[in-house]
Amino acid sequence: MSKVVVIGTGIMGVGIAAGFLAHGAQTILLGRDKSKAEAVFPNIEACAKAINPNFKSNPDLLIGGKIADWNDWSNTDLIIETVSERMDLKKELFADLDKRVPSHIPIGSNSSGFPISQIALGLPTANRMFNAHYFMPAHVVPLVEVVLGEKSDPVLGEQVCAFYRAHGKKPVLVKKDIPGFLANRIQHALMREALHMLQEGIATADDIDTAVRYSFGFRYAAVGPMTQKEISGWEGMALAAEIIYPSLSNTDRLAPCVQELVRTGKTGMSKGEGFKPWPADEAAKVKKNYDIRLKAAFDVLNLAPDEG
Repeated sequence: MSKVVVIGTGIMGVGIAAGFLAHGAQTILLGRDKSKAEAVFPNIEACAKAINPNFKSNPDLLIGGKIADWNDWSNTDLIIETVSERMDLKKELFADLDKRVPSHIPIGSNSSGFPISQIALGLPTANRMFNAHYFMPAHVVPLVEVVLGEKSDPVLGEQVCAFYRAHGKKPVLVKKDIPGFLANRIQHALMREALHMLQEGIATADDIDTAVRYSFGFRYAAVGPMTQKEISGWEGMALAAEIIYPSLSNTDRLAPCVQELVRTGKTGMSKGEGFKPWPADEAAKVKKNYDIRLKAAFDVLNLAPDEG
C-alpha cells in the first residue's frame, strides 16, 4: 500500500488528499492541529467518492495529524505541501521538513507562483524537492506539473511522475524552473491575446468564450495542440503563422480592462460582477454546469488509453 502525506487543510489539500485516497493510498492530512485536519475528512471522502464511485470509508486509510507533531515517515512515498501562498511560510516549512524527513522521500510544493528553486534555496536535501502543481478542482483535473528546480534530481522527478500515474493522475515533467511552469504559460499566452482582442473592441467576452469552446477548445479534450497539428499537418499552420504572428499582442503588461476590474473590486462571480454582473442565482447555475462539464470532459479523456 502506498502512503502519502498532504500538508494543509484548505481546498487544494482536500482535493489532493481525495485523489490519493480514491486510489487506495493511505493518506495522511496534516494541519495546524489534528482536529482541524479531521474536520475536513467528510469533504475529502465526498471528493474521493466523486472520483471513484466504489470508494468506501476506511479509518485506516485517512488519518489526521498536527504538522509540528507528526514524525511517522515510515513507508512514506510522497509529501506534498499546500499551505498558504506565502514565501516565508513555505521556506520555513521546507526547512523544517529538510531536517525531519528522511532524505530519500520526495517533497513537493503545490505553489503555482513560487519556484521550488527559491523555496528550497540552500537546503541540504533540495535534490528531492519539486513543484507538484495541481489545478482546481484538484480531485477532478487530471494534470499535475512536476517541476524540476535547479537542484532537483531528474531521475527522482521521473519516479514521482510514475507514482502519480499509478494513482490516476496525468503528470508532466517540466525540466526547467521557469515562471508559470508549462500549462499556465500556455494559458496566459492565450489570455493575453483574448484580452487584447477584448480591449481593442474586436470581440466581446462572450464571443471569445464561444470561439474557444466550440473550436480548438472542443478539440483539445480529444488530443493536445501538438498532436492535433500532427493530424492536420504543419504546413497549414506554418503558412497561417506568417500572416498571424506579426499581429499578435506581445505586451508585457496586464490588459487595462483587467486592471480596471481589479481596481474597482469587480473581480468575478464572488464579488457579483466581472466583465458583466453575476446575480447569485446565475453564478450558481454556471458553476454547477461547469462542474458537470468538467466531469463529462474527464469521462471523455478516459474513453480509451493514450500515450500520455
